[in-house]
Amino acid sequence: MPDNKEEAKEIKNDNKDENRKLKEEIAIQKQKLDEQEDRLKRLMAEFDNFKKRSTKEREGLYNSLIGDIISSLLPVLDNLENACNAETKDEGYKEGIKLVLKQFKDVLTSNGVQEIETVGTTFDPELHEAVSSVIDENLGEKEIKQEYRKGYKIGNKVIRHSMVVVAN
Repeated sequence: MPDNKEEAKEIKNDNKDENRKLKEEIAIQKQKLDEQEDRLKRLMAEFDNFKKRSTKEREGLYNSLIGDIISSLLPVLDNLENACNAETKDEGYKEGIKLVLKQFKDVLTSNGVQEIETVGTTFDPELHEAVSSVIDENLGEKEIKQEYRKGYKIGNKVIRHSMVVVAN
């Protein structure tokens, strides 16, 4: 009978060893799983950042291309505005020019192009180009008195700076 007790002890010890080994293996597998999960989360975050960066770059490139095209068309817009302001006896002709000008401005607006505000605002070298300055007691410091040429921007990107006269 002593052999059975020893055998039982041996089996019990073997079971303990086996349980300990299984627990160690479970701990190792759990650690591997946690590492894989962490890598997956990092990859997902990197991919999300890549998508955001790509979208931002695409929008920047689009705005840059549109800005280049629009800047080449702005002299045409200036000439249409000058034609609208010119004196003529033919009102039908003048009305036609105004309609073309309105259509041109609508196309610019639909593409995100905005006029830069000038007269009555404070001079901002990021948006305006000062061609001269005057002293005018009725206006505040660095206030824009007159606009020589309109400026345009797409979002925060300036396509063409406004040419202005700055007071004081």
